[in-house]
Amino acid sequence: MDNHLKMDFRLADTFTDALARLPAQDQKAVKVSVMDLQLDPSAPGLQMHRITASKDPNFWSARVNRDIRLILHKTGASLLVAYVDHHDAAYAWAERRRIETHPRTGAVQIVEVRERVEEAQPDLARWWTPEEAPLSMVAEAPIRFLFDGLDDEVLLGVGVPEEWLTPVRRTVEDDFFDLAEHLPREAAEALLEYASTGRLQAAVPAAAEANPFEHPDARRRFVAFDNADELAAALEAPWEKWSIFLHPTQREVVARRYNGPAR
Repeated sequence: MDNHLKMDFRLADTFTDALARLPAQDQKAVKVSVMDLQLDPSAPGLQMHRITASKDPNFWSARVNRDIRLILHKTGASLLVAYVDHHDAAYAWAERRRIETHPRTGAVQIVEVRERVEEAQPDLARWWTPEEAPLSMVAEAPIRFLFDGLDDEVLLGVGVPEEWLTPVRRTVEDDFFDLAEHLPREAAEALLEYASTGRLQAAVPAAAEANPFEHPDARRRFVAFDNADELAAALEAPWEKWSIFLHPTQREVVARRYNGPAR
């Protein structure tokens, strides 16, 4: 086995979340496919196809079995295992998302495409522009938007994607948790803290030349594997989130205490 990866190889927390929802037999097949993918991304058995309906041209699918598909984000320098699900659900997930570097924080994010959310959840989007607000609601008591007082720079500073600035500012309390499901997790966490306490702590911007995957927020969502043995050990370990997806300071402590994956 070649212990050196030919490109940066990462798993996303969206992948481990989805993997945990699959039956045990499918989970086993997925883990085998992930190892095959790391060893040889060009292996014909993976039957990789670009997802042409996605807004992100770097999303690909890879075959696990007749029904299960891996969703990959593939560039010349990196390969990210982003999601896994049954065929149609996996494709739909990729068609609604992009992976991009946030322009202010410098962290790489999985961003839902706003227009796809509006198509799927028109009730959630009813407040996002004034002309969309139902007249019957406008005539009632004044509407309190949770984040209406926060300007673009403040929201960008906590990782809100640019296309989600208006929806965030025009979110009412009853809709917040529905909206938060569509935001990058670091942005949703910061906004929840603000809604609960009135405090908003901006992320530390990365240097212009920094690797967006090395930003502290990104390191909580995406894990890189330096060699094949490390990946194999992780695939055999329990997939509980605490053992892999830690806050950066916690991860450093674990790295000092354990030689190999924590169990």
